Amino acid sequence: MTTTPTQIKEIDYATLRPTDWLPTSVKEMRALGWDEVDVVIFSGDAYVDHPAFGAAVIGRTLQAAGYRVAIVPQPNWQDDLRDFRKFGRPRLFFGISAGAMDSMVNHYTANRRRRSDDAYTPGGRHGARPDYPTIVYSKILRELYPDAPIVAGGIEASLRRLSHYDYWEDRLRPSIICDAQIDLLMYGMGEKTIVELARRLDQGESIHSINDLRQTAVLRPISELPEADEHNIILAPYETCLADKRAQSTNFKHIEQESNRYEGHTVLWQATGKQVVKVNPMLPAMTQGEIDASFDLPYTRLPHPRYRGKTIPAYEMIRHSVNMHRGCFGGCAFCTISAHQGKFIASRSKESILREARQVTRMPDFKGYISDLGGPSANMYAMGGRDTDQCRKCLRPSCLHPSPCRNLNTDHGPLLDIYHSVDALPGIKKSFIGSGVRYDLSMHQTGNPAIDRTNRRYNEELIRDHVSGRLKVAPEHTSDETLAVMRKPSFSLFKEFKKIFDRVNSSAGMRQQLIPYFISSHPGCTEVDMATLAVETKALDFHLEQVQDFTPTPMTVATEIYYSGIHPYTGKEVYTARGADEKLRQRMFFFWYDPEYRRRITQELHRIGRPDLIAKLFGDRPPHRRR
Repeated sequence: MTTTPTQIKEIDYATLRPTDWLPTSVKEMRALGWDEVDVVIFSGDAYVDHPAFGAAVIGRTLQAAGYRVAIVPQPNWQDDLRDFRKFGRPRLFFGISAGAMDSMVNHYTANRRRRSDDAYTPGGRHGARPDYPTIVYSKILRELYPDAPIVAGGIEASLRRLSHYDYWEDRLRPSIICDAQIDLLMYGMGEKTIVELARRLDQGESIHSINDLRQTAVLRPISELPEADEHNIILAPYETCLADKRAQSTNFKHIEQESNRYEGHTVLWQATGKQVVKVNPMLPAMTQGEIDASFDLPYTRLPHPRYRGKTIPAYEMIRHSVNMHRGCFGGCAFCTISAHQGKFIASRSKESILREARQVTRMPDFKGYISDLGGPSANMYAMGGRDTDQCRKCLRPSCLHPSPCRNLNTDHGPLLDIYHSVDALPGIKKSFIGSGVRYDLSMHQTGNPAIDRTNRRYNEELIRDHVSGRLKVAPEHTSDETLAVMRKPSFSLFKEFKKIFDRVNSSAGMRQQLIPYFISSHPGCTEVDMATLAVETKALDFHLEQVQDFTPTPMTVATEIYYSGIHPYTGKEVYTARGADEKLRQRMFFFWYDPEYRRRITQELHRIGRPDLIAKLFGDRPPHRRR
């Protein structure tokens, strides 16, 4: 259910007071009766007071802990810097978040071309944030307030906490804490860490003495670098990684494993010049009570009134949705979710989810349709290891690849109960599932007849009752070799799921579409693999729409392979298409059905020694143009 630009104007802001939001101006601060604030958060995104927007979550969390918080959304970094001056120095610290996306992913395409829009900005306009806001904002604040504590968090800081390949600059960069003028970096989901930091600063500790806070990184003198032991992993120095890509690859294996522990207990150290980056252990996943408390904070669920009459595209996508959990144990090679949220699932209680669903029904523009009951992966709610002692020892990056873990509880029963309960609420006509569904999870045969029946019922109810005309799933490729690098299941499983989809549609008299996502130029993928993909998807009667060229992003195993040419877990070389021509030749196979590509594809099939695929793609019929 998409909300149009005119509908957002119908929101009755008159029912709310300006003080229902965190203040974004001194006038709003005064209206709250404050003379100063404890924390000022600078965000690269517009301020939407909703649990899907990180700055709002951190601000509301600090507010609930008794602190006075102001937000400066998308400050102007190119004028007289009045946005950075207006609140003055906060009592405790400045906070910085580049936004809900890494700024370079937000700004540039896979071809390194500047995007013309920004989904997290009013009107979708581009240019409201700089490249690398974490660096730009912090340098401005350090010049204006030399002695003020500055803390950075969010996706950009989190995923760049150690040396990382930057695709847009095509170089290995050190930890962002070395380039940004910050005192402390927070990684992962930050509610517990930010409150502990505020408490310690409030009790008089210096920011420079807080070096042991979990889920943070700090820059320390090289003299503090310890010997390696069970509590300390010494990574190859940044300078060594610059000279030896294999060292960077080896580092990443340790980084990913520590990011996905049940509970961190090991400190990562990486020397950079005469200093060392210290990454403190991660926290365990939130308990149900903790995650409920975060989602139950008094969000208005609306953009700040300063944006009245304007649309924020990212908000339009989630305004009538409900997120039910955090974390993802899929471990896809190209995905950053586990690096930021971890692989262990933190699920909200049924009561908390229903409270938010009722709140959605009270929105003036709500028409009865929940756009998404989901999460990072739609169907991982309430799942985890049966024996948590095994989970505490586990270093697997994925609970699903190469096959589902025997210790994993894949019961979809609690998820079905949520669906049924939400759909039974007054005012709700139907709930849709817009998040990505892991069909390998719902189709996994556990050997438990009751769970297997429930999971079959989940697939059927999902297809029959929760699809808004089109169900999007992500097989990603057809080549088993490429899928193994991706940490995705065999394409044969997608074919089985398609049979289920077609059967349920037929029995229900529906004409819904199954829309698969695919990626070209992923590490391990060759042109022959792409040609075979074209043949296999044609045989299934797909004209592909949801496709993309692989984009290397910080802190994924696929990016490390792209940069180094080496798989961090095997030490073996992996072919990767890197040049623009190589990538274009792979991508064009998605569009075999477009007459404009036929001649080039035919020539390419001859070049790579697979002319046998020409007839399978084109037959003997002359090409016809798409209407």
